[in-house]
Amino acid sequence: MVSLVPSLTEAIAATDAALLAGATDWCTHPAGLDVPRVGGTKWPDVARVLDLAPDLVVANAEENRAEDVATIRAAGIPVWMTAPATVVQALDTLGRLCAVLDRPDPGWLADAREAWADPPRLPEIDAVIPIWRRPWMVLGRDTFAGDVLARLGVRNVFSGHADRYPRLGRDEPATVPAELVVFPDEPYAFTPGDGPEAWPQARPVFVSGRHLTWYGPSLAEAPRVLLDQLGG
Repeated sequence: MVSLVPSLTEAIAATDAALLAGATDWCTHPAGLDVPRVGGTKWPDVARVLDLAPDLVVANAEENRAEDVATIRAAGIPVWMTAPATVVQALDTLGRLCAVLDRPDPGWLADAREAWADPPRLPEIDAVIPIWRRPWMVLGRDTFAGDVLARLGVRNVFSGHADRYPRLGRDEPATVPAELVVFPDEPYAFTPGDGPEAWPQARPVFVSGRHLTWYGPSLAEAPRVLLDQLGG
C-alpha cells in the first residue's frame, strides 16, 4: 500500500513495515524508513503512486486533495479516507485500519488507548493555538488537535468559532482573551523569536506538532509529552 499521510505511515510501519510500498516525502517516522517516495501530501506525484500499483492508498480528507483521491480511485485503486476530529474517532479509525490490514490490535494501539482512557489534566486554562502566520490562523471548532488539548485541560477560546481554522487580522492576536498561547512546531515552525511577540497577553509554550496533530503510535506518549511541554 501507499500512505499519503505521515501519521498513518508511522502507524502502518509500526504495525508491519512490509505492508508499505510507498510514502510521501513528509513521512519522517519511523526514522530510516526505506520505501519509494511519492512527493508531498498536498501535491503527490499521482503517476508515481499509480506506477507502484498498490492494493490500497491511505489518505486524509484535510491533508490530501479530493482531485488526487478521485484520480487514484478512477484508476481502480481503493483509497481509505480518514478524517478524525476527536481522539476517540482517531483511535477507532486506527483500529479499523489495522483490521483492514489484517493486523488487528497492534501493541502500540493498545498503549494509545490506555494512555487516553483517563489522562492527567492541567487546571483548566484558556488558550489560543496558532498554526500559521502571515496570515495568522488558529485552531477553531471540531479539530483533532483541539480535542487533544481539551482532554488535557486546555480550553481553546476559538472552539465555538464558525470556522475550523479561523484567520485573524494582523493586529488581532493581541486582543484575544487567552491566558496561554500554544505554539506547535508544525505546520509552521514557531520559535521563541517568531510568534510570541504578537501575543503579549498570553504565556507562550512550545509543543511537539507530531504529538498534537498526528494520530498513530505517537498517541501513546502524547499526554505525557504535551503535559510536560505545557508545564503540567
